[in-house]
Amino acid sequence: MHPTSPAPRYAEMQCLSHFSFLRGASSCDELFAQAAVGGLEALAITDLGSLAGLVRAHEAAKATGVRLIVGGQLRLDDGATVLVYPTDRAAYGRLCRL
Repeated sequence: MHPTSPAPRYAEMQCLSHFSFLRGASSCDELFAQAAVGGLEALAITDLGSLAGLVRAHEAAKATGVRLIVGGQLRLDDGATVLVYPTDRAAYGRLCRL
């Protein structure tokens, strides 16, 4: 990369917070603070089977200037997990009903 080139833009699209029981350890405040230090443009919170951390993630995103990408992980009957990212309010509502 040329020395005067802007830094590449990056968004982490899979991140677990402590709202993923026994999987994630860090609070949303900690995750977004580190994302800001690392120069990330955006961070997706994709907790397993829960959207409970999104209010705190939203607050942390506002405080740090790192954009929140709303997401989640769903565990399927065969044990596989799928990452989901609702794109509008209707999709978010459907995700909440699962």
